[in-house]
Amino acid sequence: MGIFERYLSVWVGLAILAGVFLGNLSPDTFAIVAGLEYAHVNLVIAVLIWVMIYPMMIQIDFSAIKDVGKSPKGLVLTLVINWLVKPFTMAALGWLFFRVFFVDLVDPQTASEYIAGMILLGVAPCTAMVFVWSQLTKGDPNYTLVQVSVNDLIMVVAFAPITALLLGVSDIQVPWATLLSSVVLYVVLPLIAGVLTRHLLQKNSDETRLNAFVAKLKPWSMLGLLATVVLLFGFQAETIIAQPQNIALIAIPLLIQTYGIFFIAFFIAKRMKLTHKIAAPACMIATSNFFELAVAVAISLFGLHSGAALATVVGVLVEVPVMLSLVAIANRSRHLFADEPTAAS
Repeated sequence: MGIFERYLSVWVGLAILAGVFLGNLSPDTFAIVAGLEYAHVNLVIAVLIWVMIYPMMIQIDFSAIKDVGKSPKGLVLTLVINWLVKPFTMAALGWLFFRVFFVDLVDPQTASEYIAGMILLGVAPCTAMVFVWSQLTKGDPNYTLVQVSVNDLIMVVAFAPITALLLGVSDIQVPWATLLSSVVLYVVLPLIAGVLTRHLLQKNSDETRLNAFVAKLKPWSMLGLLATVVLLFGFQAETIIAQPQNIALIAIPLLIQTYGIFFIAFFIAKRMKLTHKIAAPACMIATSNFFELAVAVAISLFGLHSGAALATVVGVLVEVPVMLSLVAIANRSRHLFADEPTAAS
């Protein structure tokens, strides 16, 4: 394990501090970068995510994907948690905290918007960063691709009705451009690039050049993650300083939701006797959120300065450090899972 992986939590912590400091030092610079977007997808963030996941896409072997169907339990676990559990637990926690525990701390209208933002996070399973968490837990890249792809397909048809149900309205306007652009940018195009690269480097079943190339790219993948963290916290630096109490109130149920969903998925994966390279990414996919989509919908429905938009932004702020802690937990629990030799077992 290299220095980046060994001290990744330290580097992320420093990146968070750097983002908040730089964002307050030069807010206009970050505002310009934040404005470089298409369909609410920030193009700079998209490039950095490419830097992160391109090396992972190179490792995907399409000849092995066909074997994923031989062991569908990991896929079933992810789908059940993402679509039948997580949206509803998020809505319940939002109601419990902002209608009961924090009822005297937040006015009713703002509380309703916070709950709405949390629901939007709960209904949007992650697309891009999952590949990062999968790599950090040494997950099966082929299986991870299938899980992400199936979730994306379901999201296209299920996001709007589930969101409408939980928000209690029927006129949800899903920003399809954001949804489809994100899937293309974060999954389709890097996957194509990875497949072509793998084809060019892998000749006569000799993976020497392929492995050497991936090893050279690995530090760049970690740097892409750190740069993404700096930008995300830089974008919201002024909000972090101006509204620390409200951010803390929103973060509490989000943290309970994130850790709770992870351990539910973790327990079920253990009972299902999944191998670690399937179980760990499955838990990560079930836990993380598609924050680009959640933020875009919150802004389109409630406005840029609404409580719903702030709640989704807090989801962005807690996502990386919390997921890194879950990566550490998953890696330290490797000995608890079965270890079978087949790639998709």
